[in-house]
Amino acid sequence: MRERILAELHRIEREERVRVLLAVESGSRAWGFASPDSDYDVRFIYAHEQNWYLSIFEARAVIEQMLPGDLDVCGWELRKALRLFSKCNLALNEWLGSPIVYAAAEGFREQLLELMPNYFNPIAAMHHYRSMAETALQANYADGKIGIKKLFYVLRPLLACRWIEHRQSQPPTALPQLRDNAWVDDDEQRWITQLLIAKADAAEAELTALPHDKAAIIQQELERYKNASAFLSAPGKVPTRDLDEILRQRVWSFT
Repeated sequence: MRERILAELHRIEREERVRVLLAVESGSRAWGFASPDSDYDVRFIYAHEQNWYLSIFEARAVIEQMLPGDLDVCGWELRKALRLFSKCNLALNEWLGSPIVYAAAEGFREQLLELMPNYFNPIAAMHHYRSMAETALQANYADGKIGIKKLFYVLRPLLACRWIEHRQSQPPTALPQLRDNAWVDDDEQRWITQLLIAKADAAEAELTALPHDKAAIIQQELERYKNASAFLSAPGKVPTRDLDEILRQRVWSFT
């Protein structure tokens, strides 16, 4: 599949006359709890040739293609990506932290990872992950059961909230890195590990038990995170000249 993904990325570069700067896996495969029948969700950042940027109107800045074989490919143009990065876009931050990298221009990912702390907003990030967990729980939990994959849609953002509370930085993309920390107790770590083992062989819709007392504890913790501004600080405004320089560097080098 990696070879096919690389072939599709090269095709997109030729047909769209762009250069892929970073291409990664996102979604459950990057998070570490894919099902045997999970889709491949490839996300990428790309740059156009210089003349594309010299227009009085901005053209479409997204490339989206649903391909056969459960392959979902979506890319953001570099200027769009950098604008979102400056506003602490959590989806983009997770792409940059993906453990599955298909393609990367030399030094590009490292540039953005180094700058990420300058633009990270812990309050906005806490709200983002808390909302994800709360929505997944409310929509999928009933009668003491929840889809095993949907449970991970609760647990991963919940652990991301804990990471933000303790580190005030972008949480890792992969669930195992969120699990293996001092603020996740031994019982929780064992439970999550057992769920991961079960999930590896489970279909997308398979149900698992979530006792009411455990669900109540999760809900209480998410409720506390609603008051993130009480224990987290919003960042000050940061100039974007470093991002401007990345844009110029990557576009000017594309001939």
